[in-house]
Amino acid sequence: QVQLVESGGGSVQAGGSLRLSCAASGYTYTRKCMAWFRQAPAKEREGVAAIYVGTYIGTYYTDSVKGRFTISQDNAKNTVYLQMNSLKPDDAAMYYCAAEPGPCGSWSRPAGFVYWGQGTQVTVSS
Repeated sequence: QVQLVESGGGSVQAGGSLRLSCAASGYTYTRKCMAWFRQAPAKEREGVAAIYVGTYIGTYYTDSVKGRFTISQDNAKNTVYLQMNSLKPDDAAMYYCAAEPGPCGSWSRPAGFVYWGQGTQVTVSS
């Protein structure tokens, strides 16, 4: 049974940093796409960043976080990270980890992912 557990959320001031972690258990695919989504109140869930691990490693970001967020993974720990720097109030949301056994072809669409975590809250005050 695949389980994704997020951690690392919290409350920071604008300009601050947080590192989110997503620990995967029961997820042993050799090719996988793992992503971070976020959802603010009354807004749709949006893709923030994704990482493909297979014969190569590829990373993908939504435009609004490029240069500020970095997605990475530790295969030995089966964990994906999202380093978030220069946080803005618009970044405040519930952040979810998602996983899909395969390429990150449509990584920004929630429907493309089979497995989801429960989420971790990020609050950014101005």
